[in-house]
Amino acid sequence: MKKTICELFAGVGGFRLGFDKLESGWETTWFSQWEPGKKKQWAHDCYVYHYGDCADLKGEFHTGEDISQMNKNNIPDHNLLVGGFPCQDYSVAHSLSSSKGIEGKKGVLWWQIRDVLIAKRPPFVILENVDRLLKSPASQRGRDFGIILTSFAQLGYRAEWRVINAAEYGAAQRRRRTFIFAYNKDTKYAETMDNCGVDAILSTDGFMAKSFPISEYASLVETTVLCSDVSKLDRIKLLEEGAEESDNDLLEMTKNFQFGFQSAGYMKDGEVFTTTVTPVEINPMSLSEIAQKGVDESYYISLDDMASWTYMKGAKRIPRVSASGHEYIFSEGPIAFPDPLNRPARTMLTSEGTKNRSTHVIADPETGRLRLITPVEAERIQGFDDEWTKITLMDGKETQMPDRMRRFCMGNALVVSMVTRMGEVLDKIIEEEKLA
Repeated sequence: MKKTICELFAGVGGFRLGFDKLESGWETTWFSQWEPGKKKQWAHDCYVYHYGDCADLKGEFHTGEDISQMNKNNIPDHNLLVGGFPCQDYSVAHSLSSSKGIEGKKGVLWWQIRDVLIAKRPPFVILENVDRLLKSPASQRGRDFGIILTSFAQLGYRAEWRVINAAEYGAAQRRRRTFIFAYNKDTKYAETMDNCGVDAILSTDGFMAKSFPISEYASLVETTVLCSDVSKLDRIKLLEEGAEESDNDLLEMTKNFQFGFQSAGYMKDGEVFTTTVTPVEINPMSLSEIAQKGVDESYYISLDDMASWTYMKGAKRIPRVSASGHEYIFSEGPIAFPDPLNRPARTMLTSEGTKNRSTHVIADPETGRLRLITPVEAERIQGFDDEWTKITLMDGKETQMPDRMRRFCMGNALVVSMVTRMGEVLDKIIEEEKLA
């Protein structure tokens, strides 16, 4: 089995860089990165600067376009599908079009992933999402993740998931994300896992347990996501028309499914096992370890601006009146100001570097003065190489990315070292597939 990857919602290439660091022969056959509503595609052009563009099976280049307009059959074959996709509303409804049974809400990227799974049937999948995915929406807890697991089960995949705090596995950021690993039931790996007990999969032998070791876990909670297996149906029909059995399953999930998914779990044939786990913690990197020296004056907070920053970061209790006339108290707790240098960074957002509560402010280790983090420090927090986002290839010309967009791209990225940890385990799985 070749080590080939398709990277969806690729950003500036975090998944690819994570696998590249293994130096074990992974090759990317195609990628997609498109930021809706943006004239300049900074992330895509940064990716192309580092790696070049990828043609589809028709020899055309569509990597920087809306993937919903892409014919998924034209995506080159690959054995691993990866992507970091946003937490959105995954509910479905009957389509107004007679050509397809159901449809998700416009712009919800999960359905693009599902279409790639239908068209290309990759043996392995690794996806990343925010930690709240397991509990969304608030009005129907667990529905959205249930729909994702049901989709995997319908297409003949087993799946594991874990909520990972990157700092607990050595990273310089307290970033909690849900990672999903799915594998086709026809793989040798599926046969191996089918011979393991659920306890062993979740505690020692499974993909997530090997990638992110744990010290203990709570008792298992079990549920069943009843669904039809449509993995053997014609792919073209599934893409263009859907299948009544699987459509009805997803419609039922949308209406009625609720479940308390925990931070770890395993799904096989629609049956779900979930639990909470305690990580084997690895000492994280601290902000002091990633701090740059000789930082430009433009990153420092002026004395005139200090009062507004102090207020913004502080605790508040403010009387307010709603549009309906209801009086209430708006309150929010304090955020450390400055961020402690002896701890990892907080979760970095796309607003990093702008004047808001979530932006990091540190006391410069050299001067002691308060300042924002630099683009290079943002790259280090996410595990990218220094100056990774500095240059893009825009219309064939090298173009410097603005500092604001560099930090935006890092707020959208994933922690590269977490990908490398998973890649080390997947390398061994692929070797076993070759021997099958």
